[in-house]
Amino acid sequence: MMFTPRVTQKIAFGVLLAASLVVLLPVGVVVFVILKNGLGAISWEFLTEMPRSGMREGGILPAIVGTFCLVTGALLFALPLGLFAAIYLSEYAGDNRLNRVIRLAIVNLAGVPSVVFGLFGLALFVNFFRFGASILSGSLTLGVMILPVIITSSREALESVPKSFREVSLSLGATRLQTIKHAVLPHALPGILTGTILGVGRAAGETAPILFTVAAFYLPKLPTSLFDQAMALPYHLYVLSTQVPNVEAKIRYGTALVLLAIVLLMNLTAIAIRSYFRSRKKW
Repeated sequence: MMFTPRVTQKIAFGVLLAASLVVLLPVGVVVFVILKNGLGAISWEFLTEMPRSGMREGGILPAIVGTFCLVTGALLFALPLGLFAAIYLSEYAGDNRLNRVIRLAIVNLAGVPSVVFGLFGLALFVNFFRFGASILSGSLTLGVMILPVIITSSREALESVPKSFREVSLSLGATRLQTIKHAVLPHALPGILTGTILGVGRAAGETAPILFTVAAFYLPKLPTSLFDQAMALPYHLYVLSTQVPNVEAKIRYGTALVLLAIVLLMNLTAIAIRSYFRSRKKW
């Protein structure tokens, strides 16, 4: 049976729409269940007070603050280093065997399980550099974990900028560094921020790396130094669900809802910044 091009196009669109709904449906169910069971726990006390009675009462403020500290520290480490590495690979490195091996290694590193990064952070930052179980060790471990994502996305964003932009800038007497700064980076920024969004989401939601390097089981106070341990929402949720008996279900779901909201807020902020810079693009 032969179909006209119009019918074939409609069938293709229908299949793609169905595939999209199949992907979105589980996500929607998870969000619905978390909202339904966790909204009852959300209150000013829950968000701003210290945990009490072995985390069965009170709030989750230390876990919220610890999560923000870890994500911020990871970005401060990974974003500049990843961007500089991407600029070198895209703008300076030649197409030789060594650089091809480096690029392949970076791509493969992005697929390493997070627990391996946790053991790496334990061996290097906690034991070798003697930072101990601290915010500094946890932030550096998370930074190393999201580094391949930032490098790969930033390099692809830089390489997507037309070569004519570079040629025009160089022909006007600009140096290569000036060309990268003024003619390449501003146009690649939306793509760089996309990689940053992915990194933020992964850093905020990981448990294994912080389990070895920073997370405290029960710490009803706020950190005051980079060398302090800290609670974090992913590990706190794990502890509530597996280690603490007689915890109300709404507290567990409320903690999951707060973590989900923080990741969403970070992503929305980065998306807004990306959209602003994308709107300024002239091509």
